[in-house]
Amino acid sequence: MDIRSVISQGNKFVIGMVHCLALPGTAEFGGDVKKIMDQAVADALTLERAGVDAVIVENMNDNPFGALLDTPQVAALSAATARVRDAVSIPVGVDAAFNDCVASLSIAKANGCQFVRVPVFVDTVLFTNGLIAPCSKLCMETRRNLEATDVMVLADVQVKHSHPVIEVPVETSAKEAVSCGADAIIVTGSAIGVETPIDMIRRVKSVVDVPVIAGSGVKAENIDDQLNIADGAIIGSSLKKGGDVHNPIDYDLVREVLDALHK
Repeated sequence: MDIRSVISQGNKFVIGMVHCLALPGTAEFGGDVKKIMDQAVADALTLERAGVDAVIVENMNDNPFGALLDTPQVAALSAATARVRDAVSIPVGVDAAFNDCVASLSIAKANGCQFVRVPVFVDTVLFTNGLIAPCSKLCMETRRNLEATDVMVLADVQVKHSHPVIEVPVETSAKEAVSCGADAIIVTGSAIGVETPIDMIRRVKSVVDVPVIAGSGVKAENIDDQLNIADGAIIGSSLKKGGDVHNPIDYDLVREVLDALHK
C-alpha cells in the first residue's frame, strides 16, 4: 500500500503507535531484548487486525530522552522495525525520539519503511535534556543522500513535551515546515495524552496545503471532532489500558476508537 494514498487530505486516516519497551543502553532497559521485539510485533499485529491504516515504531520508553539516539538504541530500534515491517502488510513508519532524523531515515531506508516522524523540524525548543535545534536542513539532505525521497516526512510543529525558545504563531511554524519540505504537519497538545487543541488544528489547516494530523490525546470521545478538521490522527496511549505506554495495545480499545470515527 502506498503511504501517500493513506496520508492524504480528507482521508481521515489513523496511525497507531508501536511503543517499544526501553531499548538497550537506556536507563529503564529491562535486559530482555526478545521481550522488546515480541511486544513490538504483537502490538503491530493487534493494530493491523483492529483496522488502523499504518503504524509508527518508536522508542517511547527510553526515558529520559536525549535529542539523539545512542548506537545501541539505533540497532535495537532498527531490529524492532524490521520485525514489525515483516509482520504486517500496512505501511510502517519510524520515530527515533526525541529528534534523531538521521536515525529515523536510516532505519526507514534499511527496512523499506514509507514514512518518518520528525518532532523538531523548524522550531528551536527546550526539553527535559536541554536545547534542540531544528533539523529540517539535515533531514532533507539526509533523505536525498540516502536516495529515500519516497519516504514521507511527517513534521511536528511546536511539539509536545517541549517549550519554544521564541514564541511564534503556530501558523508560522507550519508554513516554514512546509517550505522546508515537510510532507505533512503534526499538531499536538502539551504532553502525551493531552488533547490537541481544535483551534490549533484549524489554524494550521488554514495556512498549509498538506495533510494535518492530530498527534496527541485522540480517543473515542473526541476523534469525530478532531478529524472533522484534521486529516488524520496518530494514536498511542489511548489504545492501552490506563493510558500506560508500557502496556501492550488493547484490541478492544482500538476498535472503540475506530468505531467512534466510523459511526
